[in-house]
Amino acid sequence: MKENKKEIATFAAGCFWGVEEIFRMQEGVKSTRVGYCGGTIEHPSYEQVCSDATGHAEAVEVTYDPKEISFNELLNIFWKNHNPTTPNRQGVDIGSQYRSVIFYHNEEQKGAAEKSRDKHQKKLTEKIVTQIVPAEEFYEAEDYHQQYYAKRGIKATCHI
Repeated sequence: MKENKKEIATFAAGCFWGVEEIFRMQEGVKSTRVGYCGGTIEHPSYEQVCSDATGHAEAVEVTYDPKEISFNELLNIFWKNHNPTTPNRQGVDIGSQYRSVIFYHNEEQKGAAEKSRDKHQKKLTEKIVTQIVPAEEFYEAEDYHQQYYAKRGIKATCHI
């Protein structure tokens, strides 16, 4: 039996614990991992990222089967589960590590992300500040951050 092709999508939408849990629960998502992306420091620690000096965002790398869930469906989940109009902030979490970013892995993802952003902008009165930028090196976060909610039996997430 031939295995379905898996693809990767990378999103930043605030605290990565809740973002990961939202994506992890989706049918067609094969795995997730949290980490840091978009900054200037190689292999940063959580403490370095929280200093707001590395330029990294808390991000979630989503490995998915496009035959089961499309990139557009992942984008809809992304938009619905955070506030894309607040620069460097999600709720009480403040700092550039909490910014809203779609890190695209190819031109197809870039185009879909831009089209999706424009569609969602029409539903909002405030301007979307989400960055749509090429995926850079993804540095996996420390183990205690991986599947944080699932490991603790927490059913809720900190996202809207």
